Amino acid sequence: MGKKPEKVKLCRRNWDNGSKQLNKALKKDYPELKRKKKDCLGKCKTCRSQCLIMVGSDYISAASHQAVLKKLKKRMD
Repeated sequence: MGKKPEKVKLCRRNWDNGSKQLNKALKKDYPELKRKKKDCLGKCKTCRSQCLIMVGSDYISAASHQAVLKKLKKRMD
């Protein structure tokens, strides 16, 4: 069984690639989860082409915010 992360970071530069929708989904599904919006997460190559989130010191990325959310949920189960 996975551990629920206390905090996730989202890249503001990734807003158009799905981070905005991901932030809304996390707020709705996990209101206790702290979400921090950063100007840059330092993964620009991935960030330009995929939705990206930082969980602890790990990165989760996928083609859509739904896929990132699915990976995050799987990690927490």
